[in-house]
Amino acid sequence: MIAPDDRIPIHDIVKATVQTTFFIPFYSYYVNAGFASPAESYIERACDLNELCIDNEEATYFVRVGSDSMSGDRIERGDVLVVDCSKEPSDGKIVVVWYNGDHAVKRIYHVEKMVVLLSSNPKYDPIYVHPGEDFSVFGVVVHVFFKPIARPSLHDIDLIRNATVLTQKNKAKKPSVK
Repeated sequence: MIAPDDRIPIHDIVKATVQTTFFIPFYSYYVNAGFASPAESYIERACDLNELCIDNEEATYFVRVGSDSMSGDRIERGDVLVVDCSKEPSDGKIVVVWYNGDHAVKRIYHVEKMVVLLSSNPKYDPIYVHPGEDFSVFGVVVHVFFKPIARPSLHDIDLIRNATVLTQKNKAKKPSVK
């Protein structure tokens, strides 16, 4: 059974339409995670988001995520999935499914005649779908749009801890002025 807080409401599933072209600058170089070079700021061409995200317009939908069940795959509540209904839902793919009257996003596996739907958040139990149950794969997730999460990485935590220790050592070394 899909947990009540793991369901995707039907109004959060929207058909993709390519009526408008969304051109954005497309840089010919990868973006550095460190300091950028001014020579690499060359815009090669304009890029259409439809070209990047939609392979089959007739079979593509946008789906807003309603839970944290896939947080281990960096898919969070409120993110938008690009779902292609024409893609094959092979083992290990992230899919949107219809199960017992509800939509949900899960990772799919086939075990003999049974389908296993897994969340990447351990607080959600696996779903075992047996032949004859009300189940279908709506489509395969091909892209995820998300806002960056404001939480520090383990690397950030170490750097912050080290900076704090250095600051405390420097304060201890300063002689008090009288």
